[in-house]
Amino acid sequence: MTTVYEAEPESAEQIFGESIEVARQFTRNLAELGEELGLIGPLELPRLWTRHVLNCAIMAPLLTADGVVGDVGSGAGLPGLVLAIARPDVQLVLIEPMERRTAWLNSQVAELGLDNVTVLRERAEDVRIGEGFDQVTARAVSALKTLIPLTVPLVRSGGEIVVMKGKSAEAEVEAAAKQIRTYRLQNVEVLTLGEGILTEVTRVVRATVN
Repeated sequence: MTTVYEAEPESAEQIFGESIEVARQFTRNLAELGEELGLIGPLELPRLWTRHVLNCAIMAPLLTADGVVGDVGSGAGLPGLVLAIARPDVQLVLIEPMERRTAWLNSQVAELGLDNVTVLRERAEDVRIGEGFDQVTARAVSALKTLIPLTVPLVRSGGEIVVMKGKSAEAEVEAAAKQIRTYRLQNVEVLTLGEGILTEVTRVVRATVN
């Protein structure tokens, strides 16, 4: 049976550039297997490109060139695999504790030929990485006040957290005031990405780790 999912928006090729064919294959794979593997809900196919793939890819320019970026709670590969496709110059480390999800991530890394991805089956709080990542990202993991203690310890001094948030991003920043002070975050800002390009904008909380 052919899987029917959202038609590719015109903006996809603009956002992915030379990596568009890889992005198309990943989106097809997620459409065909995502619900069966419990990676996406049954209502997500009609908005797979706009709400998920492009929603993640639009933040690719925020990644540090030649950097190493950790993605906490990678799940279906959103945003980790999408960012790896869009930014082949950046190394992505996908951190995911669930075995069936890491199996999916590893299968996609192999099938899509992504040589800039490492998959770690670990909880974020158990990860140990040298001086730390240049940046850490996350999507739909938890509220910012809970996410800060999970992500900031993984980032090197002077690095950044760049975490995806919804419409309540500003309110989450206010609610996380204590954690922002405790973990000495600086230059905390909410970025709105994709205006005029995407049907649904992406909101990112970015902050520097001191």
